[in-house]
Amino acid sequence: MKLDRPARRATLVVHVAAAAGWLGLTLGLLALAVAAITTDSAATTEAAVRSMKIFSDWLVLPLALLTLASGLVLSLGTHWGLARHRWVYVKFWLTLATTVASLFALRPGVSDAAATVASGAPLGDPTGLIAGPIVSLSAYVFMAAVSVLKPWGLTKRGRKQREASRERRSASGKEVDSEGARQPA
Repeated sequence: MKLDRPARRATLVVHVAAAAGWLGLTLGLLALAVAAITTDSAATTEAAVRSMKIFSDWLVLPLALLTLASGLVLSLGTHWGLARHRWVYVKFWLTLATTVASLFALRPGVSDAAATVASGAPLGDPTGLIAGPIVSLSAYVFMAAVSVLKPWGLTKRGRKQREASRERRSASGKEVDSEGARQPA
């Protein structure tokens, strides 16, 4: 099933906005983590870590799931396909992996750090607090670059689908070259 133009454009706007929000949120988490581990003030550390907890509890998972869902709708509802082009396939798996990592590593790590500083204890090993945002940010920037550059070409499945489509078009007498045409935005 292909999305019509208005639905495709609306879904694309949702996807880009959610992904940009997730990227911006990660930058904010990174800034707060740096503030928490570089300050000598216990109050600043506690405020930074508590802010990270609020952001990770209320925003990380909804933005991750919205990015994942809108990306799936776009891939399945457009000519790009989920497993037809390598760049879409890579983005899907990276988005899924970062969503899972956010749920099972980032959020619990931030919650543990928040509980530690709320009890008055100093922040333990700061590596866990800053590693999540750094890894996430790297993945999101990579996925943004992949979205723009669209490298690597077709998957094996995509090549088979393209060949089958060309054979059907040749058999029906339609133009074969129209397969490579891109949809307008």
